[in-house]
Amino acid sequence: MPATGALRQPTRSLVIAVAAVPLALAALADNLRVRRQLDAARRDPLSGLPGRPDLTAYTDRLLNTRRRADLHLMLLDANGFKAVNDTYGHAAGDAVIRTMGQRLARWTTERQAFTARLGGDEFAVAAVLPSSSDLEDIAALRDQLQQPLHHDGLTLQIDVSIGIARAADLPGETTDRILRAADAAMYKVKTGDQAFPYLATRADAYTDTVNGRRAGRPGTHLPSA
Repeated sequence: MPATGALRQPTRSLVIAVAAVPLALAALADNLRVRRQLDAARRDPLSGLPGRPDLTAYTDRLLNTRRRADLHLMLLDANGFKAVNDTYGHAAGDAVIRTMGQRLARWTTERQAFTARLGGDEFAVAAVLPSSSDLEDIAALRDQLQQPLHHDGLTLQIDVSIGIARAADLPGETTDRILRAADAAMYKVKTGDQAFPYLATRADAYTDTVNGRRAGRPGTHLPSA
């Protein structure tokens, strides 16, 4: 009899283990579902892209690896976006944002890169690009973004200004500082002070700001005298 009991014990353990599998799978499915919901909540509903916090986290991680030498931060701005809204309506402006998001997402899936919408018509990209072809890759990205898009019988053409900041040119600087450099570089390209492609300098990284934003950017104001 003891021998028989010894043989049955593993069988009971197996039954318990098999019964626990569906519970474990259900817990895993719930965990994945929650993760997807959290990811969707962080994404901009119009462009489908994440926001600045995720971009900052991604860049922070790369700055602490050997890939820092090839890390590029780009800030992109759609020229004439307000005119699209004013002339054709906000649905057309939404189409521009949605299309830019889709094109940026497609570009980043083909390389080690991450893109985010910062707000309005401003986007940012963090990408690991070899110095031998980085400017050609970024110029090709600009060409893709500037392809005409069609909306409600209209053909819309949007020019894009891109500011580029290479981590290798800004040793020891943080993500926020490098992004500020890319912002300043973008503004110089947008206003014609510099021709594209313009690479941000350390002086650009220390551009004066108003309330934490580059002076002259919409939403900033100088303090009263």
